[in-house]
Amino acid sequence: MKRYLFILLSTTMLTAFKPVQKTESFDKYLVYSGNDLGVIYSPLKTFFKVWAPMASEVKLRLYDAGNGGQAINTISMVKSIEGTWQAIINKDLKNKYYTFQTLQNGKWLLECPDIYAKAVGVNGARGMVADMASTNPADWQNDKKPALKNFTDIVLYELHIRDISISPNSGIKNKGKFLGLAETGTKSPAGEATGLDHIKQLGVTHVHLLPAFDFNSVDETKPEANKYNWGYDPLNYNVPEGSYSTNPYDGNVRIKEFKTMVQALHKKGLRVILDVVYNHTSDTQNSNFNQFAPGYFYRQNADGSYSNATACGNEVASERAMVRKFMIESVVYWAKEYHLDGFRFDLMGVHDIETMNQISTALHKIDPTIFIYGEGWTAGNSPLPEDQRAVKKNTAKLSEIAVFSDDIRDGIKGGWSDLKEKGFVSGAVDKAESVKFGIVASIPNPQVDYTKVNYSKAPWAVEPFQTITYVSCHDDNTLFDRLKISNPTAPEADLVKMDKLANAIVLTSQGVSFLHAGVEMLRTKQGIANSYNSPDSINQIDWSRKTKYKAIFDYYKGLIALRKDHPAFRMPSTKMIQSNLRFIDIGDAGIIAYQLSNNANGDSWKNIIVVLNGNPSAKTIKIPAGKWKLVADENKIEVKGIKDISAGDITVPGTAAYILYSN
Repeated sequence: MKRYLFILLSTTMLTAFKPVQKTESFDKYLVYSGNDLGVIYSPLKTFFKVWAPMASEVKLRLYDAGNGGQAINTISMVKSIEGTWQAIINKDLKNKYYTFQTLQNGKWLLECPDIYAKAVGVNGARGMVADMASTNPADWQNDKKPALKNFTDIVLYELHIRDISISPNSGIKNKGKFLGLAETGTKSPAGEATGLDHIKQLGVTHVHLLPAFDFNSVDETKPEANKYNWGYDPLNYNVPEGSYSTNPYDGNVRIKEFKTMVQALHKKGLRVILDVVYNHTSDTQNSNFNQFAPGYFYRQNADGSYSNATACGNEVASERAMVRKFMIESVVYWAKEYHLDGFRFDLMGVHDIETMNQISTALHKIDPTIFIYGEGWTAGNSPLPEDQRAVKKNTAKLSEIAVFSDDIRDGIKGGWSDLKEKGFVSGAVDKAESVKFGIVASIPNPQVDYTKVNYSKAPWAVEPFQTITYVSCHDDNTLFDRLKISNPTAPEADLVKMDKLANAIVLTSQGVSFLHAGVEMLRTKQGIANSYNSPDSINQIDWSRKTKYKAIFDYYKGLIALRKDHPAFRMPSTKMIQSNLRFIDIGDAGIIAYQLSNNANGDSWKNIIVVLNGNPSAKTIKIPAGKWKLVADENKIEVKGIKDISAGDITVPGTAAYILYSN
């Protein structure tokens, strides 16, 4: 959320609030009902169609290359139905490049690709006529998604394609590229698995890729500049980013290499999520959207100026018919063409509920196991009424869509707006109810005191899969950095305890677990929070930390294996959680304890007790009657049992999680 206060956009930001036109007039625009917008290639002919309802002329230009040189042909397009313009070229145009240009209100606008472009040249300035079948890697037709039974079985791992491989110690050949994430057998100088093998070793189920569509901020012609960006500045929505390919000049390469990466992840048993940013464009006045239907794709304030709920100079008007159509067709295209398994919607609160639900319906027709989630907030106010926004408080209105729980996140580590604020893991006992709220995945629970929950004074999830449980992500400081900042005098050993307790909470909570890449080796960004354009030295995964903090990695690996092996931690329904999870009143505000009973969700363990001690000192507590086996302590996870414990008193070390079971 925080990065939107800092993103530096192009100079058109300065004119972003220039009045455009009254919103009501857009309602009169013709809506195209067909499904053939963009470019459709065959060896005999190529069909071009764009929606430009107010244009008086549209020209199509063909080029031999994606940059430089003069047009080899200029074609006047023919006006067609429902605001569209089309042209048919009866020859083989494979690998030729193209632009469109519209005449609007007597002025020729900029040359650009169509908004549906599937392939582009360097820096996305020209579209490319692609034979998509020829971009498929070998055996692509047999690519299979790993099995998934319930959304609550998911453990997400959020990574940036460049970060995972760019370090000199990654042992990866294709550093910073799609292919880097596809490499296997890679090792650090110390012999530890890196990259894809590391992710597989860790045990997560889904890799969440930060934006990997074509974004605006990195000049693909200057790889030597090593310019970095997270990619939340969309340029061409339906095309992979060129700087992550081995050749950004040939539009085929990035497509094939993206597919190769997906295929490699699937072969390793990992599903793939793409982070999508439909809420704003990197540029306003000069965006591709504005070259075809000026103003239409963006929301406006009452005075006609662009509204700005994204803090990026514009916000996309998802509720308008042709915008909604574009968003739906875009995600469906990614799901089908690239075999993607889910989508994370950036600033999803900017989008209207109806559009998000139609997206969900369209994607789940393709594959019911596609997972959809997003940020349930905006970065500023919007003209779209709050009751129509896909924000956290409206989660019940969303169909098979999950949202991030900032409630448990900030309960665990402290509020995002005050870096010095402590969380439950650093002894802030007043955060316990916010953590309990997250443990039950934001569903109704009579044992949670909602008056003491930090942000939500009522449950907002209908079913547990609607809650993404997490403590850190790419935004803001890494978990380890944040703990350092809010506990400045704590020795590293104590910070390590806090870190382990934080994600022990995440990985034993109900809902869907989410981890920030590198957290399993105490990732640091040197205290830089908003590192969206910081250099590799700040953002890269430093693989030497896996060796230095191997015990931490093993602890995380053990927690993930415990979660995957024991379905009681990932109950798929509210009814099941309400029947089988009970908090135990220890009489100490710094301890959260609960029991999972009745072989919950078919678990082999009849009863499980989780004890979370947020106090810095050890505490002795009573546990229920029975013979218990301790399987997790402050140091390790051992499913065969660390030691046997009879009913009575048990001493839990400070800042630690204990997990016990009995049959």
